[in-house]
Amino acid sequence: MSRLRAATAALVVVALVTGCGGATPATPAGHQVVRVAAAADLKFALEEVAAVLAKADPPMRLQTTYGSSGTFFQQISNGAPFDVYLSADLSYPTRLAEAGLAAPQDVFDYAVGRLVLWVPHDSPVDLSKGLAAVADPAVGKVAIANPEHAPYGKAAVAAMRSAGVYERVQSRLVLGENVAQAAEFAASGNAGASVIALSLALAPQLADRGQHVEVPLESFPRLNQGGVVLAGVADRAAALRLREFLTGDDGTAILKRYGFYLPGS
Repeated sequence: MSRLRAATAALVVVALVTGCGGATPATPAGHQVVRVAAAADLKFALEEVAAVLAKADPPMRLQTTYGSSGTFFQQISNGAPFDVYLSADLSYPTRLAEAGLAAPQDVFDYAVGRLVLWVPHDSPVDLSKGLAAVADPAVGKVAIANPEHAPYGKAAVAAMRSAGVYERVQSRLVLGENVAQAAEFAASGNAGASVIALSLALAPQLADRGQHVEVPLESFPRLNQGGVVLAGVADRAAALRLREFLTGDDGTAILKRYGFYLPGS
């Protein structure tokens, strides 16, 4: 890898992983604040949402941590202090409500996720073959999110099984902690391909460096994505306002730009 390419890849990695935690800046007076645990596929879409809400009246600041939905489910079950949980799998928020950690009426669906095979522009992979292309050992490592706790990882495994390639690829899989890290592995050259969320592949940070083909929706369980306002919310009015934005016209327009289908579609 050339120095220029390596430097560019490093910038992509920074873009993908930034926002996964760290110090929280002071909030100006008059701003609403919502602490959000968000599935990693939402990273770029939610950044747009945050930018709009920051200019709204009253301004709202999202303190967002990105990760895998299953990991957040465990953390919230153990008392992690979040106001809103945006999962890539609606069953997790539903289970939190069943456990008394949220009110059932505060669970909502906001999107349906889509899956793609992504490769760098200089990849020899023939995307016209779809997932069948990764059966070729010349592809090298294939990155997916960890299926133990990441919905997009579970979907990737199901899709590869449906395509009849999972057994031929299994030994070459590299597992990201979440779907954004799986994308990072391929974007940085540490994997020859990745099976990731369309929402990440459409972001300029990845679209400028690679190409993708969509995985047929019928080849994996539907990625019904949902959220919940949690029982320990610090500012309930602000959290409900975020929910209303995400499910309203402005929020759904942003989600659609990143390739999400809307609930019921």
